[in-house]
Amino acid sequence: MSSVPHRPPLDPLTAGVVVVAVAAVSSSAPLVAFAAAPALAIAFWRNVLSVAVLGPFSLARRRPEFRALTVGAGRREGFYCVLSGVALAAHFATWMPSAQLTSVAAATALGATQPVWQGLIARWQGRRLPLAVWAGIAVAVLGAALATGADFNVSSRAFAGDLLAVAGGMFAAVYTAFGERARATISTTTYTTICYGVCAAILLAVCLLGGVRLHGYDGGTWLAILGLVAGAQLLGHSMFNYALRRVSATTVSVLVLLEAPGAALIAWAWLGQLPRPLALPGLALLLAGVAVVVLGGARTRRPQSVPL
Repeated sequence: MSSVPHRPPLDPLTAGVVVVAVAAVSSSAPLVAFAAAPALAIAFWRNVLSVAVLGPFSLARRRPEFRALTVGAGRREGFYCVLSGVALAAHFATWMPSAQLTSVAAATALGATQPVWQGLIARWQGRRLPLAVWAGIAVAVLGAALATGADFNVSSRAFAGDLLAVAGGMFAAVYTAFGERARATISTTTYTTICYGVCAAILLAVCLLGGVRLHGYDGGTWLAILGLVAGAQLLGHSMFNYALRRVSATTVSVLVLLEAPGAALIAWAWLGQLPRPLALPGLALLLAGVAVVVLGGARTRRPQSVPL
């Protein structure tokens, strides 16, 4: 991948969008753990229903943009959208089952390794991250693990869930990296419609080939799925995708870490999964790490700014 174009300074709207996105994605793991449906089926429905909401608007308002992605230089951006959808499907296919195999705290803490993989991807792209950013990533990941009170059990079921959660973090980093490239020139609605559509198609194929049941759930499960669509998907993933126009993929990945304590608090209040006493110190470390990454990244970008 080539280097990412210069971004304009962070504005209050983007900052507010990120806050909403963090709050929305925090509900994801508890809703997945609560829903009485296979994780892959939940992943399929949250994506296909999101496309059903976004698709008509996108096709009505962004038809020229869709056409531009099929010809000439636009094909490259279209290819990034497709690759992002493939990576998102892999993320959902690994991380969402982890939330049902291990605790919500462990799933979110291990998924919170995403910034580490994001930093390695940025390095592979030829971008140098300052030591302050790497230090902030390390502190934030440690804080996420402490804040969630992740209890890494020795049972084979929990261990499998832990491994899937780590894989989910890796695929989330790939998804965000491709999204960063696509969002440099493509609107949020066009990008998310293509990305979620590709993701839904892949997950549907996996469910059909694996014999995963896609219907016959109780009312509470369908409400949980709708909650995932409205919250984690449309107000979470989509808002982070919007922010990628002004915030680097590495910074977004670190901000996503704030999902970990949010999910743990929801799981505590709703599902009775109690956090450990280290939750408050962990949260303090997490916030400190996020601040270091955001400020360190801003200092790195400032001398390189060019007129728009």
